Amino acid sequence: MDIDLNLSADTIRLLAQKARAVNSDLEDGFDDSNDGEIEFDEDTLTDTHAHDGLAEEENDDMTEEELRELIADLNVDEAAELVAVVWVGRGDYEAEDFLQAVEDAKDRANASTAKYLMGMPLLADHIEAGLDALEL
Repeated sequence: MDIDLNLSADTIRLLAQKARAVNSDLEDGFDDSNDGEIEFDEDTLTDTHAHDGLAEEENDDMTEEELRELIADLNVDEAAELVAVVWVGRGDYEAEDFLQAVEDAKDRANASTAKYLMGMPLLADHIEAGLDALEL
């Protein structure tokens, strides 16, 4: 299938990698069952978990913010193409209907494409499936 994109397939793959990293970070929290435990000093029975009153420790991983900014920086045509790739990958459209998917994405565009896409738990899978279906 010959499709001329404004957004390169390599850029779309990068977005899929970022999305997979974000999803991986969300799934990895508390896997070993020790991350959320509070340690007590046995002699004084006081909390030794230093967190300065914060409920969560600060995360230095910028992947989610980076992905949000990369998507937000796309122009209207690029954002519509990315959404269309996701829709093809999710099975909402067939590969041969890609151009219609792009037009529909432009028509349905909301204020935050990043928020819409990042709300999809399988975003990386949908992107990769869309690229495969489109043979990109």
